[in-house]
Parts: sequence; structure tokens; C-alpha cells
Amino acid sequence: MIRPCTNADILEMFDIINDSASAYRGVIPADRWHEPYMPLAELHDEIAAGVRFIGWEEEGRLLGVMGIQDVKDVTLIRHAYVRTFTRGKGLGGLLLKHLLAGTERPVLIGTWKAARWAIDFYIKNGFEEVDDETKTRLLHCYWTIPERQVETSTVLRQSEKLAAETVR
Repeated sequence: MIRPCTNADILEMFDIINDSASAYRGVIPADRWHEPYMPLAELHDEIAAGVRFIGWEEEGRLLGVMGIQDVKDVTLIRHAYVRTFTRGKGLGGLLLKHLLAGTERPVLIGTWKAARWAIDFYIKNGFEEVDDETKTRLLHCYWTIPERQVETSTVLRQSEKLAAETVR
């Protein structure tokens, strides 16, 4: 069952994010990896900044989370994670489909260039990578991340919703 996450879910969300993000260890640049991948204070900051999370729950336990955030004239998909033991079972696709159904705005997703599995997941779900120049412009416009992360990230867009003027 998909449902909105609440403050009561914070510790479980923290656990899911950091369990799933272990896939980045040794893949993303070493200077961008830290333990935990997302500290609890950062999760609170993300929620305070307007990231709204939904979760997939089975038998009273969250198995995956995904966030959405409206920034300026676009919607960002943020922090898409499922528990390691549930990978490949379609939960991420269900969460993404649910979030996409709730917005009419152009949708962007940022992820690590080296996370090929994540890029492939988004491409399979109707997204396309933008070119490097557009990626840099979009990351500077819609995200607040360090320059090193801009260098080592990519952006995907849902092409049918992202009008040409949005990437200017």
C-alpha cells in the first residue's frame, strides 16, 4: 500500500535510505560518500525544505520511500530508495508512478552519473538523460548541492512534460 510518510516514520525512512544507499559505496566518488549516507539531521532538513515523502508499506512496515519537491516551475523526484531485500520487485516503479500521477508540472530527477542502475530505472520509466550543459544549468537552477556533486551527477527529464523553455 502506498501512503504519505509522517513524522512517525522518520526513523524507518532513515533506515531505508541508508540501507539502500549502501549500493553507492565504492561506486560514487569517495569524497562524496559518508556514513551514514544521509544523516538524520539531513533528512529532517530535506523535509523542512519541502520534500514530501510517500512510502510503500506491507504488514505495517515501510519497504520503500520516495520524495517529491516542487521547486520554482518544476517538480523534483527526490530520495528514491527501497530496502535492499526488496530490490527488483517493482516497488520503486509503483512509487514513481504514484508521484508522477500527482503532478502536471515538468519532472526532473538528479542522480549520480556512476549509479547506472538508477539511470536505467528512470529511463525504463519514461525519462531521458539531458546533455552535460543542460545538466549543469538544471542542477544550478533547481538543486542546492556542492559543485563537486554537480560534476559527478546527471539529470533526467520526463520528456513529454518538460517543454523546451523549461531548460533555458
